[in-house]
Amino acid sequence: MKKLLVPRFALGDHVTWNSEVGRVIGRIVGIHDQDFPVHGYTHHASPEDPQYAIQSDKSCHVAYHKGGILRSAEEGSRD
Repeated sequence: MKKLLVPRFALGDHVTWNSEVGRVIGRIVGIHDQDFPVHGYTHHASPEDPQYAIQSDKSCHVAYHKGGILRSAEEGSRD
């Protein structure tokens, strides 16, 4: 079975994703490659499947997501 490649992003990259409230755009402010706690919940991450901390451009809220749901904001603007 062929392994799917998850897009890799870097600090400062502008990305977009779908949330419960619609499309969100933000900047990557952190990259986690091992499990980490946030507000009592453990987010799971590894070097092969990191979680990205993304600060929303609109609300400044920081969300944590794996790379599979993220798209480059430049790509996202063409959807």
